[in-house]
Amino acid sequence: MDDEGATTSAARPIASPSARLASFDQKRTELTPGTVLVREWDRRSQRVMVMADGFAWNGQTYDSLSKVAFAITGTKWNGPRFFGLRDKEDQSAREARP
Repeated sequence: MDDEGATTSAARPIASPSARLASFDQKRTELTPGTVLVREWDRRSQRVMVMADGFAWNGQTYDSLSKVAFAITGTKWNGPRFFGLRDKEDQSAREARP
C-alpha cells in the first residue's frame, strides 16, 4: 500500500491467457490408448483402460478421467489427480507461491 492506503500493482507480472494455456498444456500427461490406470478406492482396485475416444471403466466409456473418478466415488475429483497422474512436487510448488 502507498501512503494514502491505495494498493499498488504486485511485483509478479500477470500472465496472458495464451501463456497460461501453454503452461497448462505442458502439465498434461499424454496417455497412450491401451494403458491401464489402477487406483484403489474403498478397498477395491479400480481399473480404467485408456481408449482412443475416452476412458473405459465398468463397461462404460467416459470422455474424461474426472467423469470416471466421479462415477467411482460419487464426488467431484480432478481426474488426473485422482489417478495419481499429477506431479506432487508440482502441486507443492504451487502451494508455496505467495
